[in-house]
Order: sequence, then structure tokens, then C-alpha cells
Amino acid sequence: MIKLLSHLSHLEITTPDVEESVRFYTEQVGLRESGRENGVVYLRSWGDYYHYSLAISEGPEPGLASMAWRTTSAEALEEAARRVAAKGVDVVWSEQGFHHGRSFRFSGPWGHPMELFWEVDKYAGQGDLASIFPDRPERRSRHAVAPRQLDHITVAASDVRGFADWYSEVLGFRIMAHTVLDEAPVTVFTVITTNEKSHDLGIVLDGSSRPGRINHFAFWVDTREDLLQAADVLMENGTDIEYGPSIHGIGEQNFLYFRDPSTMRVEVNTGGYRNYVPDWEPRVWTPSTGSNSIYRNSRMPMSMTESFPPAPEPSATEEGVHPATREALLNPYARHGQA
Repeated sequence: MIKLLSHLSHLEITTPDVEESVRFYTEQVGLRESGRENGVVYLRSWGDYYHYSLAISEGPEPGLASMAWRTTSAEALEEAARRVAAKGVDVVWSEQGFHHGRSFRFSGPWGHPMELFWEVDKYAGQGDLASIFPDRPERRSRHAVAPRQLDHITVAASDVRGFADWYSEVLGFRIMAHTVLDEAPVTVFTVITTNEKSHDLGIVLDGSSRPGRINHFAFWVDTREDLLQAADVLMENGTDIEYGPSIHGIGEQNFLYFRDPSTMRVEVNTGGYRNYVPDWEPRVWTPSTGSNSIYRNSRMPMSMTESFPPAPEPSATEEGVHPATREALLNPYARHGQA
């Protein structure tokens, strides 16, 4: 069976103030602006092989405009479109995007916009941006955070396993692991992947009625020391750390979470395993076994359950319920030692 998808290529997020977000990602995170077109600003990490990995456009609130994946071939692009359409989902073709060729867009069953393409312009830094490493698209950034590349996106859906099963069946994602609550048979998190990483797409449980929401997206740095320095520099320059640094049990990545000016959650991570097993059976974790923080010596802040755009009503997975019911209803896996 043909392998359809190669990797996550880029994301487009929305924000009420594009210029403020652009300043944050260039000055605080260390991305570099690579172009503007039709009101959209395109940013790149120094290790991106294509022209950009993050696009920022104007919107009334923080949210996901699109997540884009490169296919393995032109034939795979056509086959992916056929499979999506066969599920009764509208497929909208475009002849050209910003530095990539023909693509199609669709919204999956839980409302998340996705774009697939094959042809793409490769990036090669010139002059002062050229690297002494022939394999690198650009010299390493002098910035203190400066991620190498985009790593993954985590979205929110009302049916975590249903989401994973649909994308596995239709587009060939491998399902790698689930988190099930200790207290009840409820799956609150699943990771799926197109390649050897533990995940390039995560799904968290969404108790709201709003479709198509995003929980966070993540950039990759090379070492744990880079991640710790990122935390240091961000704090020194006025960006609060939301969660971490620590290590996820699922995926085994070192992690660090913070927010951009629109309140969108951003992760910096590193480490983790590589898995090439073609017939991998998904593992089941619980919070008490360290699915979120393997050390099990701290509690996950309630703010981590917020997704974007905000839900129009309080839900069982986000802040906003009556204080008298909060401890009983919300986030039972946030107890100290369970993470």
C-alpha cells in the first residue's frame, strides 16, 4: 500500500495582532521572516528545508487556519485526495501556494483544516545565511532560542480515538500511544505519526462543542541544554513558562511550554525515541504511569487544558466551571505526583 504522507511541513495560525505576534516569534523565539503575501507573514527556523514553517494571518482570535503536510510523491497526493473524497469530505484544489505547488485542502470530521501538497521550493541560504554544512539549508542562528525546525501540532477533538482511527485509515498515520484516565476508561490523549517520530500530530480530548481547535504546536531544538537555555532566555525577556521543563513519558521528549502574545500555546522540545516498527501496536498509558511527566513529581497546571480558539462555554476539560465543583470535575490527573 502506498505511503501517502512524509512529514508536517508548516502551519498557519491566526491572531488579532499580526505584527505583535511576528515580533514575538522573531525577537523572542528566534524565527526569521521569509516573506509576506496577501496579508500573511511567513517565518522560518534556521533548519527548515523549505521557505517557511509558520505562517501568521489576521483573525479575531488565536486559532488554526491550516496544518500542511507534504506527501511522498505526486501520485501520493492524488491518492490522498481520492481517499479523503471517498469519505464524503469536500476536497478543494489550488494550483499554487506560497513556495509550493498544487495542493488540496479539506476539513476533517472534527473540523480541523488540513492542506496536502507535493511540489515545493527548497530553501538555500545565500551570502551571510549560507552554512558551512552542505546539508543545512541555512547557517545556525545566533539567537538564544532559535529552534531548528517545526516538530508537531496537537489539536483538540471530542473523540480522541475516533480522530486517530480516521486519520490512520484515510491517510496512513500510525497510532503510537494513548493516555487513558486512571479513574475511568476515558482516552484523553493520543499521538499519531507519519514517520519514525513518536508523533507529529497529537489529539487531546475536547469537552467543548467548538470544532477545529488547536491545543499547541511545537518547535524542535537539538539538545536538552538548548531547551533549558530557551527557558532561561524567555523568562529573562518577560515570557512566562507555562509548564516544564520536564520529560513526557509518551514520546520521551523533553518539553517546555509558553504562550505567544495572542495566548496561543507554543512548545519547545527535544529528545525522544525513533520508531521504525511497521506493525507497531499502540501502547496505553495512564497519568499515574507518567504519560505527561515521567518524573511524576509535579502537577500539570489547569491552563494546559485550554485550547484555541476559546470555547464559547465552560467544558469538562477547561477552566471556567463553578469553583465549588472544580476539584471534583476538572483534571483529576493534575494531582501532585500524577501530572
